[in-house]
Amino acid sequence: MGRGPWLLQPCLCLSGLSLLFSLAPPSLGMEVMAPVTINALNGSSVRLPCTFNSCYKVENKQFSLNWTYQVCDNCTEELFLQFRLKIMNKQLDRFGDRVQFTGNPSKYDVSFTLRDVQLEDEGTYNCYVLNPPDRHRGHGRIHLKVLTEEPPKRDSTVAVIVGASVGGFLAVVILVLVIVKCVRRKKQQRLNTDDQKTEEEGKTDGEGNPEDGTK
Repeated sequence: MGRGPWLLQPCLCLSGLSLLFSLAPPSLGMEVMAPVTINALNGSSVRLPCTFNSCYKVENKQFSLNWTYQVCDNCTEELFLQFRLKIMNKQLDRFGDRVQFTGNPSKYDVSFTLRDVQLEDEGTYNCYVLNPPDRHRGHGRIHLKVLTEEPPKRDSTVAVIVGASVGGFLAVVILVLVIVKCVRRKKQQRLNTDDQKTEEEGKTDGEGNPEDGTK
């Protein structure tokens, strides 16, 4: 395994609490999960993880995905990877053929790997996901920081324990939020269906049955 992926662990641990608060209020749309910041060593390969949850199964004919890159927060977004029925690399001169899709949309994973990381690759990477019938497009944002040398080694036992605990807690929270959201959505759909049936029955009675006392 290259040195780059090991650099992901501290970032994922540090961004765990931010991710938790961003997921706290269950909404009607999907949620997209991505670490806030990732460090990668110059010349290494790094995987930029982006996952999502949805109450609906992914159908390739409707599902869509866009990955864009920004040099700065206010800079124009450059589309470099897209999913429309299949994965399409846009082959930006910036990345060439160094981008490889390593996710699996059917498993709600739309991550990609950037090979031979360069200093110029530093910036913001945006992950946009749409999975109809969900009408809301989810958005994840990752800031990639490119390092010229490895950080000094240190005892990471405590960090690993904390990271594992936070990761497990987040997994439980996310699962609960997904279940609650899906139950609420299905309940709302049933209520809408019942209201529509009641309205149609009321119209039928009014048109087809004479009022009492009418001869």
